[in-house]
Amino acid sequence: MTVLSVRGLTVRFRMRESAPVRAVTDVSFDLAAGECLALVGESGCGKSVLASALLGLLPGNAETAGSALLAGAGDEAATDLIAADEATLARAVRGRRAGLVPQSPAAHLTPVRTVRAHLTETVRRLTGTRGRDALRTATESAAARVSFPAGHLDRHPHELSGGLAQRAATALALVGDAPLLLADEPTTGLDRDLVERTVDELRRHAGSTRALLMITHDLAAAARIADRVAVMYAGRLVEIAGADAFFGAPGPRHPYARGLLDALPERAFRPVPGRPPELAALPEGCAFAARCARADAACAAQPPLADGLACHHPDAAPADATRPPQAVEAPGA
Repeated sequence: MTVLSVRGLTVRFRMRESAPVRAVTDVSFDLAAGECLALVGESGCGKSVLASALLGLLPGNAETAGSALLAGAGDEAATDLIAADEATLARAVRGRRAGLVPQSPAAHLTPVRTVRAHLTETVRRLTGTRGRDALRTATESAAARVSFPAGHLDRHPHELSGGLAQRAATALALVGDAPLLLADEPTTGLDRDLVERTVDELRRHAGSTRALLMITHDLAAAARIADRVAVMYAGRLVEIAGADAFFGAPGPRHPYARGLLDALPERAFRPVPGRPPELAALPEGCAFAARCARADAACAAQPPLADGLACHHPDAAPADATRPPQAVEAPGA
């Protein structure tokens, strides 16, 4: 069963004194029950904007187009998350049908309330649990799912480390057992052991009936639990592939995706040269062409996403395909 079907999702931010920011452009994918899709790419490529668009959490200057159908339960009709109004999203979608592990968890926790208070209210609202003892048991069980220490439940957000805040936010997102879980950088601030335990719990949440969209820079975490990988660059999907083929053989087909893997310490440890383009000044053709050694005249036209790849040179790229023949500006210069 398809839990989420996204078609042509596009997000633009209106700016007063510059061209619109083209944060997400014509993104389409399906997410099936029991599946984990890892959305990867450099910072600023539009991954988090996509997640915010699905939950109606974009700022007032955002303009959206396209559709994102979230399957209903039983005979319930699917909901178009892009067309739904705020009342519908707040009452029937967020938490109940779509959970979110936010990228900056400390900013999503109320500073004057303890972690226990956050969890207790969420358990009460989403599960209908009543009674002091039942609520306490359910709250501590929710915390235990993500290895949140019971001794820290009565602390306020400012008393938590980044890793503890991340675990608290993950516990809150899992309470409703929503059919769709969006996890935006869920391993930030965690040591490797907790990274593995957290992503394993997220994967267990998907089970066979729920779906997980994990947005991450952590390719090791993605390799551990993902069924498929979607690579985003400059607001567009440039490759979608099975995780086994992506992380194993034959490997990524897009030069940018191959460059992401080559940047890992256990691989070539060579970063993708150059910088991503500004989303308010994207070229008309392939946005990666300026960083790609294989670019030619064909790249002046935008390559469509076909058979899981958006590239004019779909053959397996050599190891140095992301190394331009001319000097490029180094990141941070």
